[in-house]
Amino acid sequence: MTIADQARFERAIALFDAANAEDPNQDQGQPKELLYARRMTGMIVRYAPDASEVAQLAVRAQHIRRWTVPRSSYPMTKEGYHAWRTGLYKFHAETAGELMRQAGYGQDMVDQVQMAVGKRQLKVNLDTQMMEDVTDLVFLEHYMLDFAGKHADYSEEKWLEIVRKTWKKMSERAHAFATGGGIKLPEPLVPLILKAINEERK
Repeated sequence: MTIADQARFERAIALFDAANAEDPNQDQGQPKELLYARRMTGMIVRYAPDASEVAQLAVRAQHIRRWTVPRSSYPMTKEGYHAWRTGLYKFHAETAGELMRQAGYGQDMVDQVQMAVGKRQLKVNLDTQMMEDVTDLVFLEHYMLDFAGKHADYSEEKWLEIVRKTWKKMSERAHAFATGGGIKLPEPLVPLILKAINEERK
């Protein structure tokens, strides 16, 4: 893990965290997106301690100020959902870039982080794929069980589809990490997760 300028890196992280600390939504007594960002950093340290500076910045900024763009600001349709997600990628990338420039980063690094945060060139760009892997690992370990509780009406097939879609976005390295004990899978959902993974491997 090589950071070109540690003080600059820490300034950027502090600015990201200050932005997310304004989240009025709480999770375990902390601003929701601040906790999420810290979990993302914790996961990349566990999963890829050799990750690039770009990837480390991207994972910390992935949901930056997300609460300011609520789902309700887009039509409550499938198309509206996809438009909301696409809009969020752009918003998070632009917000991260602005704060990085305040921290002293040049445009080249800003562009690289914005590509990862914007989820551009997945499976091709190493930093984008790293961020996707970390995002999915954090979801599986910290958020999938709660998500399941909120969507108890989903059929088993719907859940298998969700797991399969998540699995497809992950790299082989992330697959091995997830199934090899690198993360704590939500125990009640382990049979479902393993069923989806085994079906995907066929």
